[in-house]
Amino acid sequence: MKWERWLKVISLLSIFFIAGYPLISQADNLKSFLRSNRIEVGGWIHGGATFNPSQSGGYNGPVIFADQANRFQLNQFNLFLQRSVPSEGKAWHFGGRFDFMFGTDAIFTQAFGVPTFDVNSGEALKRSNWDLDLCCASTKTYGIALPQAYLEALVPVGNGVNIKLGHFYTPTGFETVPAPDNFFYTRAYTLNVGEPFTHTGLLSNYTINPNWSILGGALTGSANGGWDGGWDKELGNWSGLAGFTWTSDNHATSFHFSGTYGNTSSRSNEVWAFYNVVFKQKLGAKALLVLHHVLGHAGGVLLNNLKYTNVVRDADWMSAVAHLYYDLSENLSVGIRGEWYRDEDGFRNPSPFRIAAATNIVDGTAKSYAGSLSAVTITPADYYDVTVGLSWKAARSLQLKWDAIRKLVVRPNIRYDRVAAYHADTYRPFSGHKDQILFSLDFVLPF
Repeated sequence: MKWERWLKVISLLSIFFIAGYPLISQADNLKSFLRSNRIEVGGWIHGGATFNPSQSGGYNGPVIFADQANRFQLNQFNLFLQRSVPSEGKAWHFGGRFDFMFGTDAIFTQAFGVPTFDVNSGEALKRSNWDLDLCCASTKTYGIALPQAYLEALVPVGNGVNIKLGHFYTPTGFETVPAPDNFFYTRAYTLNVGEPFTHTGLLSNYTINPNWSILGGALTGSANGGWDGGWDKELGNWSGLAGFTWTSDNHATSFHFSGTYGNTSSRSNEVWAFYNVVFKQKLGAKALLVLHHVLGHAGGVLLNNLKYTNVVRDADWMSAVAHLYYDLSENLSVGIRGEWYRDEDGFRNPSPFRIAAATNIVDGTAKSYAGSLSAVTITPADYYDVTVGLSWKAARSLQLKWDAIRKLVVRPNIRYDRVAAYHADTYRPFSGHKDQILFSLDFVLPF
């Protein structure tokens, strides 16, 4: 509808106006006003390049985010406007947040929870209009996402209940979409296709005591069981989100459990559910160990892959990820991540993911602006990857005084991927190979 498009345009113009306003002569007054009202305007720029010696062009197989082979990507130009709200307290507080993202990562964090085809019946669907088609289809890689738009309140009940209402990043998992919150350039398959990116609905958090906190919420707008929902489709399909976190007295150890559960869509009573466990252990003052496990289930989905043709059956996926980080100095850290991800039924991990995610029905035919659909492959498989990298606070290390780059972080990475077909024929999603090695270098510049 036209008014929906105009609402999006007004929102985008507003965020650019607010971000640019400090440049005018009244910048000091504006900053003082924002500070006194706990309003923060900020963002980050994130870009990088990946060298893939086994690929002469195109994509890095099923790897997403850093999915472009042998070329530079402006992954995220992200702006946000936020009035923060405490997580606990004895008084009312109100706020919220709005995020605007431009870049090659936009497609992976858009509200694509209503897919091109119904996962149970194969019926063509009308996708959400929240942020899927705002711009840039002709580029094949760049786009705009509005990954967060929510109101937030602290309700003074007990220790204080924090409530979000709107569209927000998932509280589950360890890695996340925003570049400054991750150690590596590439993400694990677990984030890519094992768990949700965003939700639409309501989320509440409550801190019971210094050791225990709980979360719960109601999710809507999705035909994937509450994952990546929008504002204008599937609003009658509700799912639940719940979890808890335990933290030791000395904050050296934590254990988090959370998951989602609900009907797949308004047309299907089949279950879509997953849970994840995140264990963190500080090893002295400089090292951190993180163990992450995911198990997911989708009931009665229609499978078409290299093993199954028009077969309806339950689909399952699981993963185990280990992270180890060590601070070599105040400005330099090293990390290693190892992962095993199983797409047991060939349902969750298409390659290249971008082409599949950019698919829509045009004149009655499925088309993707990101490439030919005939290039997309998927099959039951086990995926293994190991990533080693550095995180270098370059500006601080070099003692650069320019405020605009004082938070610059540079991250060189090496990643090895290998795939093994699971009870299926040999699978070669890495440009005709079973494995690949990636050399990447990226930067993150918060502001």
